[in-house]
Amino acid sequence: MTTFVQHAYEKLFTPYQASPYVVKDIVDLTQPSLWIAVVSILFNPTFWNIVAQNEHRNRTITKILGGRSYLGCYLLAVTIFSLGILRDMLYNRALAVQPTNPALDNHAVRVLAVMLFAVGNVLVISSMYVLGVTGTYLGDYFGILMDHMVTGFPFNVVADPMYWGSSANFVAVALWYAKPAGLLLSVVVIATYAVALQFEGPFTSNIYKEAAERKQASKANVESMPVSKTPVRPYATRAATRSQKAQ
Repeated sequence: MTTFVQHAYEKLFTPYQASPYVVKDIVDLTQPSLWIAVVSILFNPTFWNIVAQNEHRNRTITKILGGRSYLGCYLLAVTIFSLGILRDMLYNRALAVQPTNPALDNHAVRVLAVMLFAVGNVLVISSMYVLGVTGTYLGDYFGILMDHMVTGFPFNVVADPMYWGSSANFVAVALWYAKPAGLLLSVVVIATYAVALQFEGPFTSNIYKEAAERKQASKANVESMPVSKTPVRPYATRAATRSQKAQ
């Protein structure tokens, strides 16, 4: 009985000790869904960079598919797109159990969220339209190269519009639901894309550099080949014979 009374007294009168992993109105680090979302965000660019670079070096997917590089690119596109949908679902699920911040829960912030979401989707959709499936989903790693560099919209507005558009969408969702944890996850997204670009940019540039060098070497070989002259016929053509007879 004494133990029960003592326990009840401690529960009633001992000051509440907040968890060091929970920041009020900001983030709850004890939620597993938050860390699952982080893993998903980190995994996606890591996965497609490893797979695509291996494909460029070893043509693994193309060989498995019997040399059909376009089919390999389309299958990778479906995989990347599906992983993106899964990542977005995990992100939204993580936000659902995170604290809402009163300072973000207002009309002005939601208007900003809608604007960011609109801009983000314009950047993503327009870049996909300009690049096409193979240009968007790493076709150049399969040897499917674009004829020329895309310099029109949205690439004349911002470099890497798909990554920036996707990042804007993450921020927009976080603001719409007034979830600071979503803003923290958005920082992880931006940082992950920034690191991925450090590998993708130089690697892709090198692919096109190698292609240009091969094209130049092939052109030089053709120009260095001796030009064969058409041998003069040792006999007159029928037309020439008729012409001579007429004269």
